[in-house]
Amino acid sequence: MYIQKVSLTGYRNLKDTTLFLKNGVNIFYGENAQGKTNFLESLYLCASGRSLRTKNDSQLIKFEATESHIQVLIQKPKTNDRIDIHLKKEGKKGIAVNGIPLKKLGELFGTCHAVIFSPEDLNLIKEGPVARRRFMDMEICQMNLVYYYDLQKYYRILKQRNHLLKEIQKKPSLKETLFLWDEQLADAAERIIATRSDFLDKLNQISSKKQNELTGGKDALKILYKPNSPKNQLQQKLKKNQQRDILLGTTQAGPHKDDILFLVNNKDVKLYGSQGQQRTTALATKLAEITLIEQETGQKPILLLDDVLSELDKNRQNFLMESIGELQTILTCTGIEDSIKEYVKQACLFCVQNGAITPS
Repeated sequence: MYIQKVSLTGYRNLKDTTLFLKNGVNIFYGENAQGKTNFLESLYLCASGRSLRTKNDSQLIKFEATESHIQVLIQKPKTNDRIDIHLKKEGKKGIAVNGIPLKKLGELFGTCHAVIFSPEDLNLIKEGPVARRRFMDMEICQMNLVYYYDLQKYYRILKQRNHLLKEIQKKPSLKETLFLWDEQLADAAERIIATRSDFLDKLNQISSKKQNELTGGKDALKILYKPNSPKNQLQQKLKKNQQRDILLGTTQAGPHKDDILFLVNNKDVKLYGSQGQQRTTALATKLAEITLIEQETGQKPILLLDDVLSELDKNRQNFLMESIGELQTILTCTGIEDSIKEYVKQACLFCVQNGAITPS
């Protein structure tokens, strides 16, 4: 799988353009704030239907424009797919695959598999649980469409339960109906917990091997799932927390409170690991994600590297570049660093300046 052609109109600060990419390494270089990350964001948007940096789609549209259009042509072993995304300052975005409008975002998943790695991902270990849940959910959704719908259902029920909790504060007699939402929430939660557990078991097996290779066997990595509520115990926990939930007006237990624990040499790397160990753990995890997507889908994902080489030491830079293999890689950098000079002869180069992308 690789992106053959990209067309952009009215997107962020980028000039309207059509680019042809290589099924190999594509390097986009230029000074900061020129539009390199915006370009990668547009590609990730086509894979996930979501922006990397904002929940407000109108912010993706060029300031002076009223709408934006992104089109990518994806080459696959047996077929080609075209993804069109239409963004409007007023109104919801429209997404079509091969000219057929999608009714739900979930229908997009699986059309284009992409893994993005940015400096922010190196902080995956240090950040809070929200970032780790987002990482987990986005990766599973690419491989498991059923999970996406389970997740949507869960958050829909959660929203309704939270609304009822606030209503109970005004009218206590409504408390008698709370058990109905508890049953539905627990049922949806069980499927999410099972899928997350399976995903992290597989990710752990691959990540531990990557960590071993990266550190020459010095560091052993374990990735553990930390569900807020163990399997088949959520309904019981909701009942126990009922008075507190009513007082706060929000649900305090469930998969929306889950987390991931990263252990290096049996110690929490967030608390006890060096910055180097934390970055190695993040790198091993992202590389494992690539392998897992290929194993689960039979397709090699597209790798998006957003100025990440400048954040890694030479050993980690070399390991990352050597791990690319046959993946289509779209890489941004401020200049042609020593670590990627050997790839320049085989790569397509694009200069990004003031929003203009020019092949070079």
